[in-house]
Amino acid sequence: MAKQTGLVKYSGTMGGVRHFKIKGLSGDFAGMVGGPSGDQILTAPEFERTRENMNEFGGCATAGKSIRVGLSQVIKQMSDPQMTGRLTGVIKKINLEDQTEARGYRAILISQEKQYLTGFAFDKNVSLEGVFTAPYTLSNSVARDAGTLTVPAFNPANLVNAPAGSTHFRLLVALACVSDFEYNDQTGTYEPIDPANNELSNVAYSGYLDLTAAIATSTVVTATLPGSPTLTADASVLFCIGIEFYQKVGPNYYLFNSGNALKVADIF
Repeated sequence: MAKQTGLVKYSGTMGGVRHFKIKGLSGDFAGMVGGPSGDQILTAPEFERTRENMNEFGGCATAGKSIRVGLSQVIKQMSDPQMTGRLTGVIKKINLEDQTEARGYRAILISQEKQYLTGFAFDKNVSLEGVFTAPYTLSNSVARDAGTLTVPAFNPANLVNAPAGSTHFRLLVALACVSDFEYNDQTGTYEPIDPANNELSNVAYSGYLDLTAAIATSTVVTATLPGSPTLTADASVLFCIGIEFYQKVGPNYYLFNSGNALKVADIF
């Protein structure tokens, strides 16, 4: 792929070369025009493998969307521009693990391959470990409908790397339930096996914590899924923890757009 560095910019194609932008990257990019037609990809025998990959990729994108919907309350200020693609890529690895279905129709069994999503950072440029280094423990209810973050007493001045200008922070727990997905021959799409609980979510926050004052007691944050759901074995709960930074002006707290971090700490 070529990268345009000159001053001349135009849209469309010229001399068989097309120019385009890539979300999250600076500059203008160029590539040759051509390739098979849409009809060829959809019908020609030589593109059967391509159709299989497209079908499964669409299913992975659907599963990724369910995760993003479940975390929509916090994900905007916690993700990088390539997060959606990175998340879909991780789910594709889960998809490849299924050995029961034919290529092009393999299931997405998150409940059986939790290790791929555990530790996923929603902003690749800001890791939770790099921002928040205080020790903590995680626990969840037997019914899998609640998750608790417990942080013993600590001094933020030593264990929180806050962005310049911030005065306070909040810790958060975000739970997002995501179902395993399988291909439905009748609809021709990937669908959740446990649709009743898919995308069920909740977010809970600590109070506003002063970055300059030692915290003398444990900070406990518990998020509980609404409606006392009964989760099947096909549903997994993403236990995400994060930190948000604020600047206090008078009685008001203003959320920073940068420096915040969120990761999948556990899946139960």
